[in-house]
Formats: sequence, structure tokens, C-alpha cells
Amino acid sequence: MEKFTILTSPFVSLPLENIDTDQIIPARFLKGTRREGLGKHLFHDWRFLPGGSPDPDFILNRPEAEGAKILVAGDNFGCGSSREHAPWALLDFGFRVVVSSSFADIFRNNALENGLLPVEVDAETLGELHRLAREEPGAALTVDLTARILALPGGRQVKFPVDLFHQRCLLEGFDSLGYLLGIQGEIEGYEKTHPPRVDTSRLG
Repeated sequence: MEKFTILTSPFVSLPLENIDTDQIIPARFLKGTRREGLGKHLFHDWRFLPGGSPDPDFILNRPEAEGAKILVAGDNFGCGSSREHAPWALLDFGFRVVVSSSFADIFRNNALENGLLPVEVDAETLGELHRLAREEPGAALTVDLTARILALPGGRQVKFPVDLFHQRCLLEGFDSLGYLLGIQGEIEGYEKTHPPRVDTSRLG
């Protein structure tokens, strides 16, 4: 997993509430188990017209969205089913950060485990970001994971929450399994300080 420290990037504004995981990546694209290639189906039913051509009015198809690594969405992002493909699709498309005023718990955990940082801000800040996108297309935001700060172009800084475990994992570039493998020696050392466990299932 790619390390995350500080990211400065233009952002995309998608001011819709209750964007669920089926809108992020429709179920018909979940036949595979590979992460690669899912980005082309991100928000598929919004990005493409019925005939299959890109919808020029959808934000991800506009020139100002090119190269943006931060998505600013509406409230309650990632609700619905628990599919891990949702953060996979966002990452494969190129996003590293999603900003919202709230996230579905399962989506938040799936995102953190896969290297996508959910940045939760208050409703006032979220509204300010959507206004900024309309008034200053191409404006950039800075996300500092170490300090847990989102910096706006005008200089205002907003703190965001992230638990210490996932903060460390993102900073060092590993998921929960990678963390456990990294401290395998400590685990084995701890086990050696305790007597062997007895299998009570075989006792009469």
C-alpha cells in the first residue's frame, strides 16, 4: 500500500448526499476480485449516457477534474452495502482522499484498510468547499495526515479525526495484516513468555 503523508491536489466537488456503494461502483461490475481496472466503472451510471458515451455534464468528465486526487462529496458518503470494491474503484481512478461531513462506518473502515483517507469535516466547512469548487475551479487543498489537518486555499486549517492505528498504517504504508506481520517477532517473543496452552477439548 502506498504511504500517505502530505497530499496537495486539486479537488472534485460532488455535492450529493447519501452516495451509496452501488452508485460508487454498480453491482454488475463486481464479478472479479482484482482491484485493477475498477476505476473505469467508478460512478458508471452517472459518468456515461445510455448509449455508452461520457456525459459531458458530469464533473469527472470535465477538464477541471483531470489529475484531482481529492473528492469532496455530500453527507453520509459510502452508505449501502459493505462492498470493498467501492474504495478500490476510487483509488484505481486516482483518488487518495474523500471529504464528507460523515461516512458510513463500514465504508470508512474499508477505505482506511486500502489506503483511501476519509476526511470528515463539519457541515459549514463542507459547504465552503463546494462553493470554492464553483467559484475557483482548479483550486487545491492540502491534507496533512501527520497533523490531521485539511488546509484550504485561503489559509484556513481544519482538524479531522483519524484513529491512531490507521493513521500509523497509512503513514507507513501497510494494512492491518501488514502491521501484524511487521511485529511478528514481538508476537512470538510474547508467546514464549507464556506456558503452552492445553487443548481442553481432548480431556475427558
